[in-house]
Amino acid sequence: MSLTSHIQELRKKHQALDDAIEAAQRQPGQDDLEIAKLKKQKLHLKEEIARLSEA
Repeated sequence: MSLTSHIQELRKKHQALDDAIEAAQRQPGQDDLEIAKLKKQKLHLKEEIARLSEA
């Protein structure tokens, strides 16, 4: 897998997490801990994308 395709795949995962977070926040009674966990995963992906883009 090339670096470019790996970064594209990470961006897809980042967008999917963003969509999941938005959907979870719209649901009443959603677990705040689960939302925080998703946000942390999203941030980790964002940092990884930035790191790989600089290389």
